[in-house]
Amino acid sequence: MTTAKASVPAQQIPSLPNQNLLIETILGVSIFDFSSLPREYFITADNESTSWVQVVFQALGLKALLMSSLELDGFSHICIELDQQTAILVRTKETYVALLMAQPLTFATAQEADQFSQWVRQFERQLLREHSRFISV
Repeated sequence: MTTAKASVPAQQIPSLPNQNLLIETILGVSIFDFSSLPREYFITADNESTSWVQVVFQALGLKALLMSSLELDGFSHICIELDQQTAILVRTKETYVALLMAQPLTFATAQEADQFSQWVRQFERQLLREHSRFISV
């Protein structure tokens, strides 16, 4: 069973490792527009499936429903624990970026979670297009 949680992500990160180490733990990336529609997918040789994107799409719909019903502000990120991986969804200025991480993640502090979200916000799609690890589908 897949569960969705709106909490900080479950492998402890004492501080953010460098970008190359983080990239090696990413199994897939999906870019969503603000209408919650997936616009771009990137897979890796380690995981060629995009089935996890459906769960992220559903989480975006639930987020929209909860935020409008409860009149909430300030969505930053959502962590979705899958069977053996974690999907992390972060709102950027123009899009939502979903990353499928190879392992569950936990952050020791809210500051570390914010650091990770900031890293994702600065993540360049051009890097995905040029990096040999990622395949555009």
